[in-house]
Amino acid sequence: MAEASTPPPLVPGPVPSDAPVPGSGDPQRADVGGRSYGRGMDVILIPGFWLDGSSWAPVTAALAAAGHRPHPVTPLGLGPDDPTEVTLADQAAAVVTVLDGLGAPAVVVGHSGGGAVAYAVADARPDAVARLVYVDAGPLGEGGVVNDDLPVVDGMVPLPDWGFFEDEELAGLSSSVLEEFRARARPVPAQVAAGPQRLHDERRYAVPATVICSTMTADQLRELMAGGHPYVAELTLARDVDILELPTGHWPQLSRPADLAALMVAAVDKTAADKAAVDKT
Repeated sequence: MAEASTPPPLVPGPVPSDAPVPGSGDPQRADVGGRSYGRGMDVILIPGFWLDGSSWAPVTAALAAAGHRPHPVTPLGLGPDDPTEVTLADQAAAVVTVLDGLGAPAVVVGHSGGGAVAYAVADARPDAVARLVYVDAGPLGEGGVVNDDLPVVDGMVPLPDWGFFEDEELAGLSSSVLEEFRARARPVPAQVAAGPQRLHDERRYAVPATVICSTMTADQLRELMAGGHPYVAELTLARDVDILELPTGHWPQLSRPADLAALMVAAVDKTAADKAAVDKT
C-alpha cells in the first residue's frame, strides 16, 4: 500500500486561503514553558469505504500548511493491482508498515470504516501512535465487524445506491459531489466489511483519542458512553477522549472540507504541543 499522491482530489478545490487554521508564529515550533520546541507531526490518514487517499486533499493541504507531514493512504484492496482477498487485519498491517517507516510517533486518522483500521494500528503499535482521530467513526472492539449488511458482489462491496443510506448521512453533499464520488468509488473487499476485528494489546486504551462527530451530537455520544452502549464500549475504556462536533453528513471531508481541516489541524497541534512538553521533561 502506497501513500496517495498521484490521483486528483475527489473534493472540489483546495482549502480556501482564509480557512481557519489554528496556530501562529513559526508552524514548525511550539512554545512550552517559555521555550520553543519542534512540533511538526506525521499524520497518517485512512479513508472510509470506497474512497482512496486523495479524498483527504483539503485536510492534507491544511496539515502541511501548519507544518505537519500528512501521509494519506489508500487502503489495501482498493488499488488496481491489489489482491482482493484482503481482511481488516491485512489493511491494518499495511498501515503499520507505513507507521514503522516514519521512525517517530504519529497521529493516525480514520474516517468511517477507516476508524476500525486506525484502532487496529494503535493496538499493534500503541507506543508509536501519538493520537487517534476518528472522523464520524470510533474504535471497533475485538470480534466486531464494520458492516456485514453491505451488499457483496463477487467477493467485493461496491458503493451501494444512494437509497441505501439515511438522508442524514448524505447531508451537505451536492449532486455534483455525489456524482463524482460514485465515479471515483472503489469496491471494498468483503472481508474488510464483514470480517472480525482482532485485537491483542490493552495498552491501546492509553492512546489519546479525538472523535469528530458529524452525524450525531457530542451530547448524544456522551449519553451512549454513559449508558454503556455496546457501540461505544471501546471508546468508553479509552483514558483520554476529546469529543468535537462538525454537524453535517457522514462525509465531512466532502461536505465541509475546510471546517474539518481546521478541527484536524487543532487536534494535531494539540498532540504536537503535548509531545513537546513530554520531550522537555
